[in-house]
Amino acid sequence: MAEANASQVRTIEEFERQPDDYKAAVRKIVRSHAVNELYGAQVFDEPAIALAPTPYAKWLTCRVAMEEYGHHVRFRELGEKIGIPANDMTPQRKKPLSIFEFPLKTWAEFCVIKLLADLAEILQVEDLVTCTFHPLRNLARMTMPEERFHAQFGRDFCHELCKTKEGRAVVQDAIDRYFPLLPPFFGAAGSANNAMFRRFGIKQRKNEDMCADYVERARKLVEDGLGLKLPKLADAA
Repeated sequence: MAEANASQVRTIEEFERQPDDYKAAVRKIVRSHAVNELYGAQVFDEPAIALAPTPYAKWLTCRVAMEEYGHHVRFRELGEKIGIPANDMTPQRKKPLSIFEFPLKTWAEFCVIKLLADLAEILQVEDLVTCTFHPLRNLARMTMPEERFHAQFGRDFCHELCKTKEGRAVVQDAIDRYFPLLPPFFGAAGSANNAMFRRFGIKQRKNEDMCADYVERARKLVEDGLGLKLPKLADAA
């Protein structure tokens, strides 16, 4: 857990007076969110509009894409205020997460991505809602309802697909191929960066604890919610 005496940093002006390690830690998190929100919208959310099977599905997918681009804009704006050049918050300057390397081709795959990847993002945002840097805390709280909507989007459309035998098969196949990419999203166990984030009260939990929580929540969604099977991870016998 974060140190009980971690200082609260309420404004950008107070941020500028913090130790360099603190400022570097906050910038690292803000930059990562700005880059990955943008790249995810580009490679998953916007292309999925064309894959959506009905006008209603396209409408909701447009909303998801709009909100994900909006998340990038908000994190980029905060990043610029704390000294991150705008060009450094692009996929061209910082490699996005590996979860975005999945080659999206079908509507079922997109629904599974929303089901599983946005659940992972919810856990990350949950860890920031009590962040000691209040502008980032406030941004996390603003973002959370939209992330919950995106995850609900995935649940609803996966449920719809699972009403048929063929739909259940394609959803299960997408889960089998996509889920193994998700646990590394939380970072390595014993991470020095994570220890620094927790020391400053920017994050609250160890990577391995968040990952274990994620796997259990994903299991409930997939197995209890959809009646499908969450694949076992390679290192979990």
